[in-house]
Amino acid sequence: MNSQLYERLALSRNKAALLAKASERTPGDTITPEEAIRDPFVLEFLNIKDEYSESDLEDALIHRLADFLLELGDDFAFIGRQRRLRIDDTWFRVDLVFFHRRLKCLVIIDLKVGKFSYADAGQMHLYLNYAREHWMKPGENPPVGLILCAAKGSAEARYALDNLPNKILAAEYQTVLPDEHLIAEELERSREEVERKRRGSDE
Repeated sequence: MNSQLYERLALSRNKAALLAKASERTPGDTITPEEAIRDPFVLEFLNIKDEYSESDLEDALIHRLADFLLELGDDFAFIGRQRRLRIDDTWFRVDLVFFHRRLKCLVIIDLKVGKFSYADAGQMHLYLNYAREHWMKPGENPPVGLILCAAKGSAEARYALDNLPNKILAAEYQTVLPDEHLIAEELERSREEVERKRRGSDE
């Protein structure tokens, strides 16, 4: 309930993997960035309209920062927004910067109101290289990038993000919750799928 697993199952495209991950987790386990960062994020508390810009989304998240931190998870700590960095003669701004206590690293978040693009991965790669050199403190792990987007093509995200020297993840966000009947139907379908796979592996 704390992780809103029932909502994530209804929204997730890989429900069986999400259920399996939830059942395997025990307190105190070391975690990977993929396990620490949810997908999708449920941001219905923002109450934003259908049309909004990236700055509107960022302002809404900062305005409801306590709720956003709850959605991120209790290991996240807010560091800052619009963090400036200069490379050659060009200034860049990182949307949001957090620190993850269990991963022991900075989490750089880039907000996108549209669909994930492979170009987003290149921009995040630049941010992470800079953060590793200038923002990382002794004893910390290399920073992780999160591209928070309205939609993503799973194949494009995989080809753009796999095997990079920096860890970059793309996660979708939803500004409305699915209908409760849809949640119940998807949970039941997912439970049946996991049971079917479990019976198949036992045989």
